[in-house]
Amino acid sequence: MAGDRRKFLKDLAAAGAGVLFFAGSNSSRNDNLFFDISLAEWSLHRKLFNNEISNLEFPIMARDKFGIHAVEYVSTFFKTTKLQYVADLRDATVNEGINNVLIMVDGEGNLGATDNKERNQAVENHFKWIETAKYLGCQTIRVNARGEGTKEEVAQAAIDGLGNLSERAAKDGINVVVENHGGYSSNGQWMSNVIKQVDMPNCGTLPDFGNFDINENESYDRYKGIKELMPYAKGVSAKTYDFDNNGNETSMDLYRIMKIVKQANYRGYVGIEYEGSSLSEEEGIMATKKLLERVGRRLS
Repeated sequence: MAGDRRKFLKDLAAAGAGVLFFAGSNSSRNDNLFFDISLAEWSLHRKLFNNEISNLEFPIMARDKFGIHAVEYVSTFFKTTKLQYVADLRDATVNEGINNVLIMVDGEGNLGATDNKERNQAVENHFKWIETAKYLGCQTIRVNARGEGTKEEVAQAAIDGLGNLSERAAKDGINVVVENHGGYSSNGQWMSNVIKQVDMPNCGTLPDFGNFDINENESYDRYKGIKELMPYAKGVSAKTYDFDNNGNETSMDLYRIMKIVKQANYRGYVGIEYEGSSLSEEEGIMATKKLLERVGRRLS
């Protein structure tokens, strides 16, 4: 019966693929770019942790200060998921021409946990974020596929956890995406194989340009990993750290990366996620935006 239910929900998700997050919104697209630009809330994490701005103020700041009309939230910065708070956030965005793209969910447990009870609890912990995303008009929640064990053990656990969560999310037309975010998930081959075996249209990846450290002693090839993750991408996270005097990112070849993104026929959102310290958060966001626009024009 579980297999029949999974097949039904897979077919349901496929039938509704047109409303799922496979493409960006032209409302924020520069005519010269093949992608849309969104702003990840983590880019302003220092200001948010210091209470200089709030989660409710973030979308308006994205629009007014940076000219970005699409936003990606981080669950950590929600004071609550109760209806009134989420309704206030929706009013502050939908009524202001701002598109809510996704919610990055952390701290709700490991979907790749090899202990069944722990994994099932993690799946249930994410249900409120599916409901919150739907209410806000987001297309996607970003989750983590961590776990303790061998590659094979964690892979099987992650397939089960992601599959069960994606079944629930499909009922509300929400995508579940996994970011390369440390551990086995930063191994592009491992992560792409997990998503392939989940085999649901609403379950995919969020390739992050910067998170390819598997542990403190092992890193995965950035360009290889992005290429492996892009066929399943329903979002892209343009993480940046530092820039030279010509405005180029010093730790990676952003042109090479965005060429991989384009060659995968991706046309959705590329979320700015500045995580450096040499520039202020505002300066880092604008430097990333300018570089994405420059590279995008060359490729478009």
